[in-house]
Amino acid sequence: MPRQSRLWIVYLARAGLIAGAAVMAAAPMLFATRDVAMLTEFMSLLTIAIMWNLLAGYADIVSVGQHAFVGVGAYALFGFAAIAHVDPYLSIPLAAVVALVVALPVMVIIFRLRTAYLAVGSWVVAETIMLAAGKLAAFGGGSGISLPVSVVRSFGHRIPERYGTIYWIAFAVAALALVATWLLMRSRIGLGLTAMRDNEEGAGVVGVNLIGLRVLCFLWTAPFLGLAGAVITLQKLRVSPPASFSIVDWTVYVIFIVVIGGIGSFEGPIIGTVVFFLIREYLSEIGVWHFIILGALSIAVVLVEPRGLWGLVRRWLPADVIPNSRSRRARE
Repeated sequence: MPRQSRLWIVYLARAGLIAGAAVMAAAPMLFATRDVAMLTEFMSLLTIAIMWNLLAGYADIVSVGQHAFVGVGAYALFGFAAIAHVDPYLSIPLAAVVALVVALPVMVIIFRLRTAYLAVGSWVVAETIMLAAGKLAAFGGGSGISLPVSVVRSFGHRIPERYGTIYWIAFAVAALALVATWLLMRSRIGLGLTAMRDNEEGAGVVGVNLIGLRVLCFLWTAPFLGLAGAVITLQKLRVSPPASFSIVDWTVYVIFIVVIGGIGSFEGPIIGTVVFFLIREYLSEIGVWHFIILGALSIAVVLVEPRGLWGLVRRWLPADVIPNSRSRRARE
């Protein structure tokens, strides 16, 4: 196919992405309550996937402990809204602030490590925070506690109204995460991160501040993960150490999403999240085979193309659907 025709496919894909975003913005008015609940979870996982992609795909920080900040955001929301009686809507951004504050000492600890040691260290820190959360009596200890009815009703007295409100919050968080990170990648910082992704040693030689960019990315992701944790708590209506700090839900699944979609790209987390939900919705009834298919699919994709499904598509397309660096914008 001629290059011009393939370029038109890129333009159509961009138009489709914009149209899809418009449909998602109006989802509570278009879909049933059950579907809105599923889309809320979709938006939360997409937010977490975007953040892990930034860490591992660009900054070379392979964290296996980002569920710590999801849990911190969840517990912070409960603490502000249910215990301190702060306005529930204000408690959501405050949860992001708490996640950022917690990220500072965590960063000091795990940044003394590299490669596999960093991954293990991040997991150990996350598990330590989870165990500490289980000792908080005001938060229900190890069994957790539900949000007070007054907090739940502040987002809507009727179930459809509440689900719609929480969905729009989740959509706003995902949109903010995507747009803010996209703008970051379009800046000079993004050029340095792209250089790190393509050739870390070469980027250091030409003057890219590798440590500074890693610190920035780590601190950048923490508040967004805290926001995601707050939204997840509003949807589940309770906090508990195993659920709020779930390594399977907020780290293992997210790694699958990013790897199969395409690590080091903006399209990858979106594609991976869609694929994950399609597999989960249509194959979850087959039990353990559901997980076997997830693992086999991720291995197969990585063996064919380490950049994931988007890497396969990008071989054929002349440009990214979401151009994420100024250098690529110039070429287009």
